[in-house]
Amino acid sequence: MSKSLTNQQAMRYNRHIVLPKIDLDGQEALLNANICIIGIGGLGTAAATSLCASGVGSLTLIDHDTVEATNLPRQILFSEQDVGVNKVEAAKARLHAINSDCDITAIAEPFSAPNAAELSPTSKQAIEGADVVLDCTDNTDSRDLINVLCFELNTPLVSGAAIRFEGQLFVAIPGESRCYACLRTLFASPDLSCVEAGIFSPVVNIIGTYQAMLAMQVLMDFDNIPKNTLMTFDALSHEWRNWKLPKGVNCELCAC
Repeated sequence: MSKSLTNQQAMRYNRHIVLPKIDLDGQEALLNANICIIGIGGLGTAAATSLCASGVGSLTLIDHDTVEATNLPRQILFSEQDVGVNKVEAAKARLHAINSDCDITAIAEPFSAPNAAELSPTSKQAIEGADVVLDCTDNTDSRDLINVLCFELNTPLVSGAAIRFEGQLFVAIPGESRCYACLRTLFASPDLSCVEAGIFSPVVNIIGTYQAMLAMQVLMDFDNIPKNTLMTFDALSHEWRNWKLPKGVNCELCAC
């Protein structure tokens, strides 16, 4: 059964509600939404913070890592007191302090498997119950697995990545756009980590927050979602660029 905004919530999110593109219907769409965030690093913490504060009703967080001191410059949801604590548990506590109305599920396990069929039941159920999935991981195997599951379960996917001074975003909506595998067919994706290549901390927060914005716009059925488009950001040139995917890439997954 759908939930309605309380008077207190309507007051809290008034700055959203007065926007004609959002109104009460859009804010209640957020209230009734469940978003699954896979990877609670720089991207995931930025996205989760924005989604929680904006009034999303349920968040599911998946990550097996613990907070390290080297995470703190870019994973700004965490504090020094969280070092050594599992990321999803630390994030859950911090997010509840931001918005106690948000229902948060923490899954402290790696999102990895040889194929979708062998993924843990807990993680698979998290995607099955999601209205939108945010891929905030940092390796191609996880990204490919997430894309397969989202395509099979007909779940919109918002993928983000950031390294050095660059970031990228891609939205895949099954039945309406091409999938992430179409993008991977066109562009080689070097499997580098922030440890190896470095990352300028504001970039990862910009991309993670943008993922949150795209997810909310998908939930509220905005009509200008950038489908079939790779969005890139260069912090050195201060440029955003959109790259349209060509037709006929012969993707083995979605057959586009």
